[in-house]
Amino acid sequence: MARADFRFAWPFRVRYSEIDGQKIVFNAHYLTYFDTAIHEYIRALDEAYETPADRTDQEFHTVRALVEYRKPIVFDEDIEVHARATRLGRSSMTFTLEIHPAGAEDLRATGEIVWVNASRTTHRPVPVSDTLAERLAAFEGEGLER
Repeated sequence: MARADFRFAWPFRVRYSEIDGQKIVFNAHYLTYFDTAIHEYIRALDEAYETPADRTDQEFHTVRALVEYRKPIVFDEDIEVHARATRLGRSSMTFTLEIHPAGAEDLRATGEIVWVNASRTTHRPVPVSDTLAERLAAFEGEGLER
């Protein structure tokens, strides 16, 4: 995808604690960047931070995490993590993510995160709330597969 295909991005500056001995971002931090961007995306929809767990017996579980590393990200670099919901199932949501340098198309990494909404008591899948589904559909429009 191109940066223009995303309606949401969250900025980061790479901190010293996030780099490894090769002076590039340590691979596990990409998932932290993705997780933060997804939560800020949900907050931008005005759904969080009264999360489902705060008001119901439900919470989202990450069931799939995929990172494809394209080019290194280095210390003190300004980056943007672009996030969008691309699929909404009965109880699951799929997010597509990309990392670019701030303001540039130079793709550094891509990713996919799948969440399943589950009961906190039974840990079984339960439907995504109508409110969240409506907000996702309004924000993403035809780009959201259902």
